[in-house]
Amino acid sequence: MAKTSLQSPKKGKIRSPLRQAAEARGRHAEALVEQRLAEDGWATLDRRCRTPLGEIDLVAEKDGLLAFVEVKGRARLLEAAHALTARQCARLSAAAEYWCALHPGHGEAGIRFDLLLVDDAGKMRRIADAFRPE
Repeated sequence: MAKTSLQSPKKGKIRSPLRQAAEARGRHAEALVEQRLAEDGWATLDRRCRTPLGEIDLVAEKDGLLAFVEVKGRARLLEAAHALTARQCARLSAAAEYWCALHPGHGEAGIRFDLLLVDDAGKMRRIADAFRPE
């Protein structure tokens, strides 16, 4: 049986239109963030990086500073600001540690975790060094 556009390519599950819209919003937000980071001099090293410990939206580096970037796209910036949970921070931290083990030689000037918020109008807010791993 051929998969429809509603089915997840990995699990074969049917995705609701709401889930599809959320995914599309997230991908669009990630593209906007990647463009903004490039304009600010950041080099994208990885995007939508899946590890056994979690997914990293973007990995970027500028002047030896390595940033693991979590992108949150929501209708309004305030909604996006409240979308990052402690559990997500822990998963991102573990995934980043895994990524660093596979890609030595990056982050000579340090490593940080940035949160970039994007609303439906494309307005963006960057929270540099948004959290520190425990």
